[in-house]
Amino acid sequence: MGKISNQQVLAQLTSIFEGKFGNVSEPYGLLTIETTSDNITEILSYLKNDATLSFVFLTDITGIHYPDNENALGVIYHLHSLVNNVRLRIKVFIPTANPTIPTATTLWNGANWMERETYDFFGILFEGHPNLVRILNVDDMEAFPMRKEFPLEDPNRADKQDLYFGR
Repeated sequence: MGKISNQQVLAQLTSIFEGKFGNVSEPYGLLTIETTSDNITEILSYLKNDATLSFVFLTDITGIHYPDNENALGVIYHLHSLVNNVRLRIKVFIPTANPTIPTATTLWNGANWMERETYDFFGILFEGHPNLVRILNVDDMEAFPMRKEFPLEDPNRADKQDLYFGR
């Protein structure tokens, strides 16, 4: 068990950033908060540099796409405080029309490749990133494959008809 609890982390964040985050939940014991792209750098910097919290390890940055939401694209940060053995998830949702968020490479060098991968698959632009280019897909690819913008299957495929499956 960690030295501090999720409630203590939340209380400290609330005292500093009152009204700058919301939608607090604890799925499977993982403290999760949502904030905006305007506040993310300030919150991440505080979490990393505060001596009590000490979230010095950036576990992951990834993206998510909810096409039915107003702000359809999301950037998800997973942080770990090694000294306190507590983890935190931060979600930031942004519109598809302007998928821009500040970079975390100013805080963690390891965010470089994570942000490039998120850009490559979701098309999220990280402002201030030192080299935001595709990392896994071909350079001239125009689509972002993890967005839910395309049908899952080709409706014209003959081998997927029900009569082949006894339906």
